[in-house]
Amino acid sequence: MKKHKFIAVLVTLLLFSLQASAQRRNTAYNNYIRDYADLAVDQMKRYKIPASITLSQGLLESGAGQSTLARRSNNHFGIKCGNNWTGRSVRANDDLPNECFRAYSNVKDSYEDHSKFLTQNRRYASLFDLKQTDYRGWAQGLKKAGYATDKSYATKLISIIEDYELYKYDTKSMSKKEERRWQKQLKKKPWLANPHDVYIANDIAYVIARDGDTFALLSGEFGISKSKLVKYNELEKSYTLMDGDIIYLNKKNKKSLSNTIYHVVRDGDSMHSISQIYGIQLKSLYKLNRIKADYVPEVGGRIYLK
Repeated sequence: MKKHKFIAVLVTLLLFSLQASAQRRNTAYNNYIRDYADLAVDQMKRYKIPASITLSQGLLESGAGQSTLARRSNNHFGIKCGNNWTGRSVRANDDLPNECFRAYSNVKDSYEDHSKFLTQNRRYASLFDLKQTDYRGWAQGLKKAGYATDKSYATKLISIIEDYELYKYDTKSMSKKEERRWQKQLKKKPWLANPHDVYIANDIAYVIARDGDTFALLSGEFGISKSKLVKYNELEKSYTLMDGDIIYLNKKNKKSLSNTIYHVVRDGDSMHSISQIYGIQLKSLYKLNRIKADYVPEVGGRIYLK
């Protein structure tokens, strides 16, 4: 009986999680994906540009088709006129006032021109050496090649792709044999479809855990044993990873290497959570603050980091 109740609770929590995830998704984005996913896949088959990249760029650059540029001129990718453009154009403010942007008769022409813009421009040539499923490499490569001036352009594309699972469209042009091979790879290495971003805190690499993550999955993705991951993060072997947990990929430092001297305790903070935020070993925090292991930090208090 208890087992059935436990399963029922798990199902309820899963349904709630899925509903919450759906609510977080932008309706306009969902509509855009519904309307243009097939067009992006068609472009991928013809030009070898990942459909996830085309869709995420279209979503970002056109505001899901709602921007003035998209509505006035069907320009979904923010492509400016350039020296070789002989078609229609419109003027709009961007990096500079009254800049020249390409105008199209329909959205399909905008998608086609976007593909040609990337394939015929030398500075994007190296991107076509990447695997079709490497949307991260494409996003970072576009930013590096100067497609946009926004410093966080690649991060924004990757976030859109992962939040809306656009990467699933990148296998649409594969042969059945290639897709079977890819699906086999995903079964062995599920992180390939949605790898973790790696961040740095206190000169140490870390990732943010997601729903469904386990130490075994992270171990496989980063080639670090489960026992080391548990040890680096000063957790118990039985600990279940939670969405949002900071997980370090190496041993934390003994003090802060930044200019931050102390942390002001907030509601919900624990000594362990503070050690994770700053990448400092828990024992070192106790030592730096001359407190014992059973100390409970008080809201508003200071925890010294060096």
